[in-house]
Amino acid sequence: MYNDVTCFCDAKALRANPKMVAISNEGPALRRNRRLNLPWDFVCPTNEDYRVKVLDFIREAASKNVSGIILNLYHFPEEGFCTCERCTRLWKESGLSWLEWRTQIVTDFVKQARECVGSRGFAVEIWPDPVLARERFGIDFSQLSNLIDFFHIPLSAQDYTTMYWVDMLTRIFTRILGKPIFIELSAELLNNVKLNALLKTMAYLSRQRIEGILLLVHSSADAEKIREKAVKNVELQDWFKRHGFPKMVEVIENWKRLR
Repeated sequence: MYNDVTCFCDAKALRANPKMVAISNEGPALRRNRRLNLPWDFVCPTNEDYRVKVLDFIREAASKNVSGIILNLYHFPEEGFCTCERCTRLWKESGLSWLEWRTQIVTDFVKQARECVGSRGFAVEIWPDPVLARERFGIDFSQLSNLIDFFHIPLSAQDYTTMYWVDMLTRIFTRILGKPIFIELSAELLNNVKLNALLKTMAYLSRQRIEGILLLVHSSADAEKIREKAVKNVELQDWFKRHGFPKMVEVIENWKRLR
């Protein structure tokens, strides 16, 4: 089991101290700022006190009985962030270009987190943007590859009845990333049609060069329901066999042995 640590998204901390929020010319990195399209409220990644707090938490989480740590939201909120006085000063003092400086800030934080984790496994979650991650978030795939054991990529959706984009993004990431990949799919509140679409999406992903698929569920009981329905769906299992998905057939055979 890995502990998943959210780094710079903390609405509670920002309510207590609004001055910590990341800033851009379009305003603060808050969900209520409708000039932006942000799903979370972001603390400025150069806030030293908050960085220390997060690193201490990572160190503590890694000390538990876990296989490792996965970081998420450890980067800038979006393009144009952060232009607070501290970030502006640090950027000018660095002598780097804006893009280079932002990348350095993110990479240095991940490097510090890596040191906190020690010999445990270490990974990062990345936004599913294979083209603009550096410009948008300060994420340099090549630099992070030198620090981590694998990438965790969430490809979230309400359902996968249309799934070509999942296959497309996965193919791209397997070509450009220098470390193993785990793909996360959403698996909440599934009816039979959505469940079959999810399982077929898993089947197509099983042909790609990935280490595994993670299913996001609300509870272990929901995960068990998915397993039970997949095991009982003989028609779908025959479909996997007819169309050449041996890895998916193997997954369901393994699920049959779980009781």
